[in-house]
Amino acid sequence: MASIAPTNFATASFQKKSNSNSAIHSRSVRIQTQFSSQKNAILQSNAKFGALNSRRHVHKISAVGMDAESEIDMLTKMLELAKARKTLDIASTTPGDADEYDGGAFNIQTFNAISPVGLNKYPKGKYKIAEDVSKFDNHPMAIMLRSHKLQVEEVLPTVRCIARCGAGTNNIPVAKMTELGIPVFNTPGANANAVKELVICSLLLASRGIVEGHNHVDNVINVEENNDYEKISKRIEKDKSMFVGQEITGKTLGVIGLGQIGARVVDAALALGMHVVGYDPVLSVDAALMLPGSRMDNVDSLDALLKVSDYITIHSPYIPGVTHHMLNAATLKTCKPNVHILNFARGEIVDGASVKAMYDAGSLTGKYISDFSDPDLMGHPRHIVLPHLGASTGEAEENSAAMAADTIMSFLETGSIKNSVNFPTVNLKRSTDAGIAARLCIVNKNEAGVLGDITSFLGDQNINIAQQINVSRGDIAYTVIDMDSVPTNPDQTQLELQEACPQVISSRWIADPFHTELGKPGTYFQVSWDNL
Repeated sequence: MASIAPTNFATASFQKKSNSNSAIHSRSVRIQTQFSSQKNAILQSNAKFGALNSRRHVHKISAVGMDAESEIDMLTKMLELAKARKTLDIASTTPGDADEYDGGAFNIQTFNAISPVGLNKYPKGKYKIAEDVSKFDNHPMAIMLRSHKLQVEEVLPTVRCIARCGAGTNNIPVAKMTELGIPVFNTPGANANAVKELVICSLLLASRGIVEGHNHVDNVINVEENNDYEKISKRIEKDKSMFVGQEITGKTLGVIGLGQIGARVVDAALALGMHVVGYDPVLSVDAALMLPGSRMDNVDSLDALLKVSDYITIHSPYIPGVTHHMLNAATLKTCKPNVHILNFARGEIVDGASVKAMYDAGSLTGKYISDFSDPDLMGHPRHIVLPHLGASTGEAEENSAAMAADTIMSFLETGSIKNSVNFPTVNLKRSTDAGIAARLCIVNKNEAGVLGDITSFLGDQNINIAQQINVSRGDIAYTVIDMDSVPTNPDQTQLELQEACPQVISSRWIADPFHTELGKPGTYFQVSWDNL
């Protein structure tokens, strides 16, 4: 006899979630009609349908010469199977407290309102989040913030790391944190799309007199025509000639800085039919891979970009003495007189006094659009100032908070460092075959001979090193050492290491997080400074 797999109609029946006999009977009638040409066919579910997974029972339903009541019974059983499968799917995918963890937690102190999308990344019970540190059983172990101007005295010696939900870290005393051995993380690329879209918007604002036209309708036409609809309609049509602009297609956009944001701006501008010239003297390999190759021109000097650009958009970091007033009286003279400047990086990169002087002299006629005010351009009609909207989208705030949370958890639980503005990138994977019992993470001054002193000390303690990595960045070095056994007295080992190697700023034991003595949050962290 023929066998027909009940895939389509069975799935439809489950989706409707109808378990009444009348609904099932109605469905069986339609099935009988659909397969009336196969009167002798037997509707049989096979083992594949019933094999939900290794934890589920294998069901096989078969029937010979089924009448309507038999089909109703079969479909009822199929519906029960679907409900069981759904329950198992939910149980296997919904996070829960399967291990019923009731130990200590990593305390994350927050400043500003952090997106719940990021805060929900932290497993409940294993992490505690609060702005008021008095709500913690212990001191804060990490700081998560947005725009709060962090003061050194707000950073307790129990803090292992700081994460900024955003790209810029000007609100954090990074140099002092480096001195204290605290890595500072940011979230590069999390808000890149939001900034890119604002740049594209600003290209149009610069080109089409949109802001000026809106202000004219609101403050001139509506007032002069006394809010008379008919008169206003005529004036809107008549006055459009006052705001003739230009199209951006075919124009040249100069992109200064080709990182996460700059690369996205390049792609968007190319899609709009613009010619793109890019300049980045410190272009990384990862950033270069994001660029569209021969579809744009990369130049090796700022002047080369300024000479040909109809629009200039800035996406370089602000570095005192390097990018401070990068666009100044001298460099601006290289530009086309009608060039439009977009600055959504940092206000200090553009010399507002020089821009105003060129406006007043008539040697610069394009617009300057930014989300930073400038003391020399306050109220100038060619300076369009927006609120600091670059990353002000729900999506960007969610992305930034989620990335910051992931970075903090990775560092606290494994010692790995990624997206740090002051520490080197480190990722020493745990070897499952090496029998690693403990991991020691050490922050020390980047001086000759320190690593040798550390390993010699551990050797004197009869501690066998299974694997290690040592990297440095500027004045700081970071060492991760895996061991095949746990020292008898870990905290005493830290104290003696500090005495034997004065260049060590901090040390931290890590094992299996939340499950072993060394993995308990808030334990075995030693610093050489203390302001408590």
